[in-house]
Amino acid sequence: MPKVCLLTGASAGIGRATAWELLKAGCIVYGAARRLSKMDELRDAGGHPLAMDARSETDLDRVVRTVLDEQGRIDVLINNAGTVLHGAAEDVPLDAARDQFQVNLFAPARLVQLVLPTMRAQGSGRIVNISSIGGEISLPFGAWYYASKHALEAYSDTLRMEVRPFGIEVVVIQPGIIKTEFEDQTAAQLREYSGHGPYGGMAEKMASQSETGLADGADPAVVAETIRQAVEADPPETRYAVGLHAEELLKLNRTLPDRDFDELVTRSIR
Repeated sequence: MPKVCLLTGASAGIGRATAWELLKAGCIVYGAARRLSKMDELRDAGGHPLAMDARSETDLDRVVRTVLDEQGRIDVLINNAGTVLHGAAEDVPLDAARDQFQVNLFAPARLVQLVLPTMRAQGSGRIVNISSIGGEISLPFGAWYYASKHALEAYSDTLRMEVRPFGIEVVVIQPGIIKTEFEDQTAAQLREYSGHGPYGGMAEKMASQSETGLADGADPAVVAETIRQAVEADPPETRYAVGLHAEELLKLNRTLPDRDFDELVTRSIR
């Protein structure tokens, strides 16, 4: 029986590549995203595009209900939709920080709440939360993004322990540097929030680096392949690090003293 998969953030980048990868693997794929018009190819390939804004609980409820009404089950939930926010911790408005947490943490958590009763009744299911190497490491000018991903990983760890007795697995994916449009607004955000204050010099250096820094990033397809492995493995690993510099940066963060890691990652912007 083909797995029924609900994938968020399916209109671009990692989400789009994952939708195609899962379709090739024979899965029934429901792809949810705000930009429905960007998922015409998914529909043409046999997928099921759904409009969804992660900020709308009504949308989250409707998407899960649609999949259950049409398929009667959900085997895999892939929480991929996310946003990124850059600026000094002192400068970023808290309303923007709250929005970051809504999209990166609370929306995935709500989708988990909505699918768990069905997965528990099935006696099986898989929840794949797309984090980042930023779920373990932190860099300057991304406090709220890293905080949201750290929180998602802690949430995932607790969830994994709670639901495994019901036959449900929880997996975290930690992409490194990936070539997508995800970081397109990084330079603009840095300059808007921190470009003219006490952090302006550092913010401008980071903004300039961000405008060229993803040229050597990994293709989203490598993350999509890893997500497929996490969906198919029995049992899956609890974490998969994938993409440019993912393993190296995680290893450095886990082994270097904090101040040595700080020195390493701030050297180029001081």
